[in-house]
Amino acid sequence: MRQWQTMTLAAVSLIVAQPASAQETLTVYAPDYFASEWGPGPAIETAFEEKCDCDLKWVTGDVLPRILLEGERTKADVVIGLNTDVTARARASGLFAPHEQDVSGLTMPVEWDDDTFLPFDWSYVAFVYDKNRVANPPSSFEDLLNAPDTLRVVVQDPRSSVSGLALLFWVKAVYGADAADAWARLKPRIVTFTKGWSEAYGMFTDGEADMVLSYSTSPAYHIAAEGDESKAAAIFSEGHYLFVELAAKIANTDQPELADAFMQFVLSPEFQTIIPEGNWSYPAKLDEAALPQVFQDLPRPDKVYFFDEERASRERDPALAEWLSVFSR
Repeated sequence: MRQWQTMTLAAVSLIVAQPASAQETLTVYAPDYFASEWGPGPAIETAFEEKCDCDLKWVTGDVLPRILLEGERTKADVVIGLNTDVTARARASGLFAPHEQDVSGLTMPVEWDDDTFLPFDWSYVAFVYDKNRVANPPSSFEDLLNAPDTLRVVVQDPRSSVSGLALLFWVKAVYGADAADAWARLKPRIVTFTKGWSEAYGMFTDGEADMVLSYSTSPAYHIAAEGDESKAAAIFSEGHYLFVELAAKIANTDQPELADAFMQFVLSPEFQTIIPEGNWSYPAKLDEAALPQVFQDLPRPDKVYFFDEERASRERDPALAEWLSVFSR
């Protein structure tokens, strides 16, 4: 907490009469988790402000709906925390400018050539389980669908959660035309659908579920931060859906130079080394040898599913309809 010294009226008058030049402000819209005290935001803010001699201001909330509502009136210069399953809507708004960054050195399991949305981290969508409650974790999607009805699984609602939507695409990628049948087989094991990831993961850690829809990197937090090795991600033989998080520059920003500097900073070693134990994900541009050991030790799937934004946009409504046909009964 800053301590303010008492000023005399004369001193105050002098300051008012001769103001110092104020720092420029870069306004970045971000999800709540990103800019929270336990997220990567504070460390990123400190590191960037040391470079730019500016004030980085986080504005938190549901990023894309807010941007679309504000339109060209938005005060954002940059947004962070979008993902590939919603970029079609974002791109169609015309609110975003090219990022102008070299993406040839990205360390992701898919090629990237998008000139507007810049990846900063990624993980695999996965079911995380508690070893103390699940003695024989599923090693495939089929194992999960055939598990005893006593297995309690909590997942996120795909209408309100990006991870829930990613699960819809994962099921669609694995089961295709049989996706509705797969949901029907999974239904007896689902405790509830939560609005977001935090509620679901909280239920899991509170012991209200044996497994939770999360990410393959989630156990790294428990291992590194808590010394708890009882949580693990079930790696499925059919493969896993890739979840990529993105940053983008606002086209009509009134701080174009700062916005460009931030976009360049996103793929810098300073930013990328904050991600593993700040956002508990794989950085988009960092050699595996530079990752913390806990990330190097995490299991990874042999097969990856990834819907580009065109397919994600095309599949979204039919996949939701299939899901609703099962869970609205």
